[in-house]
Amino acid sequence: MQPAPFRVLILSVSAGAGHQRAAEAIAAHAARHFPQAEIRHLDAMQFVSAAFRKLYTDLYLKLISKAPGLWGYLYQFSHDAQQDSKTERLRRALERLNARPLLKAVREYGADAVICTHFLPAEILSRLKHQRRLPCPVWIQITDFDLHRMWIQPGVAGYFAPNEEIAFRLRMHGVPAQRIHVTGIPVMPGFVHPPTRAHSFASLPLQEERPTLLLMSGGAGLGNAATLAEQLLQQRSDIQLIVLTGKNTLLLQQCQALQTRYPQRLLAVSFTSQVEHYMACADIVISKPGGLTSSECLAMGVPMIVHDPIPGQEERNANYLLEQGVALHAWDFPSLLYRLQTLLDHPDLMKRMCDKARALGRPAAALQVLHLVLSHADQKVPYESATPAAVNMPSDLCEPAGHRLCTGRNSD
Repeated sequence: MQPAPFRVLILSVSAGAGHQRAAEAIAAHAARHFPQAEIRHLDAMQFVSAAFRKLYTDLYLKLISKAPGLWGYLYQFSHDAQQDSKTERLRRALERLNARPLLKAVREYGADAVICTHFLPAEILSRLKHQRRLPCPVWIQITDFDLHRMWIQPGVAGYFAPNEEIAFRLRMHGVPAQRIHVTGIPVMPGFVHPPTRAHSFASLPLQEERPTLLLMSGGAGLGNAATLAEQLLQQRSDIQLIVLTGKNTLLLQQCQALQTRYPQRLLAVSFTSQVEHYMACADIVISKPGGLTSSECLAMGVPMIVHDPIPGQEERNANYLLEQGVALHAWDFPSLLYRLQTLLDHPDLMKRMCDKARALGRPAAALQVLHLVLSHADQKVPYESATPAAVNMPSDLCEPAGHRLCTGRNSD
């Protein structure tokens, strides 16, 4: 009789695409390389009320687009907040009221391990670990080159850190060193053995020998991506552009109209699961410094010009990339054009940036994460004997006894 597969539940939150993309990357690697594991990826926002989802995700998206300064303030405020403050207790109470469907989903799946790529489900499950109601280990994958306090949760099995600095900061917050694993941020399998430039260009209506820019997003400081693309094409007759428009239908239409005016110099691409093919063509990536996009660029060894970082996590990402010498920062179109000219006119500088990016890249991050999680498969314990973490937690973190999670195949 075949043994039951080891079940891993990956929980993300659809507040920004990075958390979801990291979860999808882990699941994709598992499907390819770990047949002994059964993986399920769930968006925690599917299990909360419409009002809570609107507050948590819609408000986040509105703030970063319409009031980024306010988001930056809230990001720092929540980082500095004391666990026993009224605002923190209220926030956790709202989470508890909206968490029951998520907890039911975890229980019904019968997970042997949970990986959280967002701190919201990590905090909820950490509370259950403290109550000895969740026997399966909970792991946390940090998805930015910054450590917000809310990533740090007691009782988790371990943390997957993007780099050594985040590992250091985790230790400074009291996390035991043996629970910290520097893996990088998970990217899709295509980045482990990416296609060559020649192979990727073979299927595109562009010229391999022409300097190629990959534009991955627009923003308030640099304007609409279609407008930015047109300005670049007008100012630099020697370049060609690939614009990834994602799920933005209007932007795709705008870029397709522009494409007819600049044949063989502009390619508009809608949502794609093969970003590595377009990055393989790029000499330079122009993008906001999201944790996942930045990790993909590092894995490919391609330099970045970053713009419009969201105050908070993206500003810290940008600082890290600039410190490491793998990116330049543009805050308006003239600064972007100057930095582009600097890179194109100094191929030695661009090569150094490529080499540094490649040295920092961790394309196998997801494989390391899965290996570590699965290597702890024999450390499951039934909930009756699970020991709560030896930490002081605010009293409101402990719910009255209710549903017991992951009791299906793990409770014997």
